Amino acid sequence: MDLITLDFESYYSNDFGFKTMTTEEYVRDPRFEVIGVGIKVNDGVTEWASGDHEELADFLAQFDWENSMVLAHNTKFDGAILAWHFGINAKVWADTLSMARSIHGVEAGGSLKALAERYNIGEKGDEVVRALGKRRTDFTAEELAAYGDYCINDTEICYELFMLMGLGYPRQELKIIDATLRMFLEPVFELDLIRLEGHLAFVKQRKEELLLSVGVDKKLLMSNAKFAELLQAAGVAPPMKTSKTTGKQTFAFAKSDEGFKALLAHEDLDVQLLAEARVGNKSTLEESRTERFIGISKRGKLPIPIRYYGAHTGRWSGEDKINLQNLPSRGKDGKQLKSCIVAPEGYSVLDPDSSQIEARVLAWLAGQDNITEAFANHLDVYSIMASSIYDKPVEDVIGSERFIGKQTVLGCGYGMGAERFKEQLASMGVYLEAAECRRIIDVYRKANDKVKNLWREASNMLANMINEAPSTLGREGVLTIHPKLYAIELPSKLFMRYDDLQYTDTEFGPQYSYKTRRGRTKIYGGKVVENVCQAIARCIIAEQMLRINKRYPVKMTVHDSLPLVVPDSEIYEAGVFVAEQMRWTPDWAEGLTLDCEINVGKSYGEVTEWKP
Repeated sequence: MDLITLDFESYYSNDFGFKTMTTEEYVRDPRFEVIGVGIKVNDGVTEWASGDHEELADFLAQFDWENSMVLAHNTKFDGAILAWHFGINAKVWADTLSMARSIHGVEAGGSLKALAERYNIGEKGDEVVRALGKRRTDFTAEELAAYGDYCINDTEICYELFMLMGLGYPRQELKIIDATLRMFLEPVFELDLIRLEGHLAFVKQRKEELLLSVGVDKKLLMSNAKFAELLQAAGVAPPMKTSKTTGKQTFAFAKSDEGFKALLAHEDLDVQLLAEARVGNKSTLEESRTERFIGISKRGKLPIPIRYYGAHTGRWSGEDKINLQNLPSRGKDGKQLKSCIVAPEGYSVLDPDSSQIEARVLAWLAGQDNITEAFANHLDVYSIMASSIYDKPVEDVIGSERFIGKQTVLGCGYGMGAERFKEQLASMGVYLEAAECRRIIDVYRKANDKVKNLWREASNMLANMINEAPSTLGREGVLTIHPKLYAIELPSKLFMRYDDLQYTDTEFGPQYSYKTRRGRTKIYGGKVVENVCQAIARCIIAEQMLRINKRYPVKMTVHDSLPLVVPDSEIYEAGVFVAEQMRWTPDWAEGLTLDCEINVGKSYGEVTEWKP
């Protein structure tokens, strides 16, 4: 298989390009124009070609794309041009930008310029700056030749990066990069324009109704106490934070507060509208995202913009300003944005979701064998927890008690305290006294002593990293600690990093933090365990995705689910096959039992549970 490295140069201006547009919007826009392309086959001489669309198509046609790995830096862009404008698809897609995120961490600079400097492999030019606002025919022969040299240099740097970063890079992760890129480059989901327009009208109407109901009174919205009351009336606990001035708990209502940001992206439209109104935004997230979907629907099918290794834990993240990772799962009158994402005629959406994977991984990693065995025997772990909380036989646990058991299992495994647990329950409309929450937390920790020990082991690991001393974490053979790198090696053979790990002595003991581009982030034993469990879950789901891809290409990944589109005539066969893969466990995870739920429907938002 040949390696073809390429780099497209395209027309851009102050109001037309990545500064103002998403990749999909830019590449599909009628104003889009390719100026030229640089192509390098294996280690051969890089060629530069420029011309009109037909001339470039003829130039590209001479290469054996169907039997080649195609490499670029930000292949989502270059691959989209190749696939959408020239109808060319690669046998394998590769991307140095994706590789860099997984090797150096999501906080490190991933631009071609930054990576060229990091690896000392040349200097990226600035000829592109002088191309601002120029169509191909606006270049003089000399200017176009200089632009070609610039493109050739970028292509060479990309190739050199791949050769260096590819040394020892997990082959399986290259396949996962390819699968992730195909979700964007080979779109299959369609968008229901009529339904989208109806949803937009509904959202705008609901905003007017809500603002009228609170009298559009800015004073009411700006009063912390009154705003908190409005949130509580909507069934949401007001987010809290510790005041830097007083050291006491106060409302987290500043624009920069993570709790307030969560309100702006809340799945309940009323909550989102209240938060948007408080900060004076003219448009809600739901409005702007719906408008983006409407724009995409008029240009073609929905490319799925998922960022490989977008999170610190290695999980995927959303991008291109539609973030499919946090689409609301419910909505008034059933008008959901998800329901506007539909399968083509003759196909259905099959949405497999891994069941309780983080809770399963946590118990398995910690050696909490009673919980691992309960999962393996298909017992109701939530009811088992509730039976301990309420000191009654499992068979006597009622629905509301099981709900508390479920939230305890899912929420308290990473060291959550009673106050935070109280707030979490309140956000779901369940109000318990602080003393009762403390009692429940205490019951959980006594019943899950091995999990509690894992938090302590993680805290010790942080201390050992600071001292560059060896340490372990969790089940033997799963994770490898690299103290000098401030990193944990995952089963994928990639790393989760805590760059520039430091500690500060406080009255409560050492407080650890690591460096991010947003500043220093606090880290502690329970949070490390959460990071690790999410990272391990990602490793498992990624391997399962590759197994599913052998028969049915996965077209999206959202947290612990892997939506795909299958022919209606193969629903049963596909459901059985996908369920088998979602229950499959990697060799390195011996003793871990996995399960899944399968949902099927004609749209992504209207799938119902289905059992083959």
